[in-house]
Amino acid sequence: MSKFALNMVVDDKPGVLYKLAEAIYKAKGNIIQINTGDTHKGKVEMYFEIGGVKSPAKLVAQLEKMPSVHIAERVSTFSEIFGKRIIVIGGGAQVAEVATGAISEADRHNIRGEKISVDTIPLVGEDRIEDAVRAVGRLARSEVLVLAGSLMGGKITQAVKEVKEKGVLVISLNMAGSVPDVADLVITDPVQAGVVAVMAIASTAQFDINKQRGRVY
Repeated sequence: MSKFALNMVVDDKPGVLYKLAEAIYKAKGNIIQINTGDTHKGKVEMYFEIGGVKSPAKLVAQLEKMPSVHIAERVSTFSEIFGKRIIVIGGGAQVAEVATGAISEADRHNIRGEKISVDTIPLVGEDRIEDAVRAVGRLARSEVLVLAGSLMGGKITQAVKEVKEKGVLVISLNMAGSVPDVADLVITDPVQAGVVAVMAIASTAQFDINKQRGRVY
């Protein structure tokens, strides 16, 4: 009864999501994640990750019979495809260097069966970075946040504290401001920061982040 994923194309109208959730509930399923895509010609694509269902095939067959459902098919979960996520936020030059290290290191581990993906966004301005940091806590599968810039503090620092409480590991470049004071780990070299971010979450790496918390390199 492990989780599985469904990709569906349904009518884009009120009540459809309710009916889908009701069918999943009757199958004793628990909706773990749901995403919706763009509407096209009165139809919308929906993605569900569901746990607790004894017979996924039976649930799919039931969903296919619903009048508002046009396609219902099992697909691989996002965890199976993209795996653990590293998010890099900050200035363009620093973000690019961190990404270089993270992508190179992720490639080594993914070849050995790991699944780690790297997402980046270069941003300028305290408010924009604060919003992005907080949003990391709402992103599925986000395990590490790397803050790459020259100066970060104020409201960004509070946002960092909040995402840490949600279990996200935060690595900061050695920069001005108060963010390095609250990060789990501070690394001066951006390329090395990317490498360590991957090593911290890779099951194929010999690295214990708990022995490094609070250190500056």
